[in-house]
Amino acid sequence: MASIPLSDDPSARTRLPEGQRIYAIGDVHGCAARLAALHVKILKDLEARPIARPLLLHLGDLVDRGPDSAGVLSLLAQPLPGLPTVQLMGNHDRMMLDALEEDAPAEAISLWLLNGGGPTLASYGASPRERESWLLVPQAHRRILRDSIASFAAGGYLFVHAGIRPGRPLDQQDASDLLWIREPFLSWRGQLPARVVHGHTPSPAPEIRPHRIGLDTGAVFGGDLTCGVFEADHLDFLRA
Repeated sequence: MASIPLSDDPSARTRLPEGQRIYAIGDVHGCAARLAALHVKILKDLEARPIARPLLLHLGDLVDRGPDSAGVLSLLAQPLPGLPTVQLMGNHDRMMLDALEEDAPAEAISLWLLNGGGPTLASYGASPRERESWLLVPQAHRRILRDSIASFAAGGYLFVHAGIRPGRPLDQQDASDLLWIREPFLSWRGQLPARVVHGHTPSPAPEIRPHRIGLDTGAVFGGDLTCGVFEADHLDFLRA
């Protein structure tokens, strides 16, 4: 892996504590085979370069649009050996959970189906037109999404799905922004209280900016599934 020194940027203020390494994976969107291949690469990297406190972190949007959301959640239901894992909530994960509620309003169901929920249901053998078939989505998979957290902070980084609202303290961020925001976050050029690592907005390659690092490289659209490997003040990449 070619390593990028992030400390060269004086505004970054980011360095993980000694002995910690974070593997952060961008939006999976139902690409189970790619995720499985990337997990293998991560485990091989960890075996080749052991470290005291590794962490695997998925940046949200595990489901929708791609061919095998059921397969993605099945993978996550089996912890990787020696690698603690954290799931962040993405806007698609939230839409899926809202639509699967027994008393879900029609608006929540329509929103999910319009944003790629159909392929997710198909991966379970369910149909968008038959609500009874939605029970095929197992509670264990729903629990993975429900247990996802909004953000994770370490070493001056803030890992979230979409981004944060500039000009607002971290403890006053709106939950909706963490899942959905694009502007003014993406084009922001000022200071932020942390360097934000995010997915949500696809780009052909990882985006490295003074205030943010974007890791959604459009796997579901034919791009790479990208993992940012954060250690000390350096960033490397693994791809599948």
